[in-house]
Amino acid sequence: MSYLEPLFWLALVKIIWINVLLSGDNAVVIAMACRSLPDHMRRWGMILGAGVAVGMRIVFTAIIALLLGLPWLRIVGSLALMYIAVDLVVPEGEDGEGGVQAHDSLWRAVGTIAVADLVMSLDNVVAIAAVADGNWVLIIIGLVISIPMIVAGAALIMSLLSRFPALVWAGAALLGWVAGEMFVSDIKIAEYLGEAFVHNFEYPAAALGAALVLAIGWFMARRVAGSARHDATH
Repeated sequence: MSYLEPLFWLALVKIIWINVLLSGDNAVVIAMACRSLPDHMRRWGMILGAGVAVGMRIVFTAIIALLLGLPWLRIVGSLALMYIAVDLVVPEGEDGEGGVQAHDSLWRAVGTIAVADLVMSLDNVVAIAAVADGNWVLIIIGLVISIPMIVAGAALIMSLLSRFPALVWAGAALLGWVAGEMFVSDIKIAEYLGEAFVHNFEYPAAALGAALVLAIGWFMARRVAGSARHDATH
């Protein structure tokens, strides 16, 4: 995929949107880990923490991208991505704060950010590896874009998403679309059904993935909301 092709730029837009949706927790981790730093160190803690985390993500994404070339793993990855997409639209429980420890040392704060980000970033990594489809330029650009997004904009974007829930649902549908494409592109699917079938069914499978995510997410969201109302009345 050349950078001169429209598909390259479409994939890059997808990666940026996925980062927008899935980077909110990372912003919270950075804020919590750096909240005890002196004022003059806080900005450096945020920038260095995000930079180290993104560097680790590039390595992690490289591993995932290579593994997606093995039989069955695209199917597993697509199911994981659909789970992530559904989880995106289901209301969260009232579990309190995430337990990220604050530090008064710059490098300890950076280390905390990097480790927490790596643990939480499987959703970003799987989605970006799926969209980029082995294109390292897209993978690196998509992850580098995460730095200013996480440091400066993720918390603001998440508040915008909470005000306009339709944007969250649109993002979940996008992840479902990518999951559908990933599922049908698995080596074993092509082996059993043929390359021609896979090529012709790519867009229907993607649309089915998006529709399935929206349907399951709607059902789960209604179930959680109903359970919350039931608890409130008892």
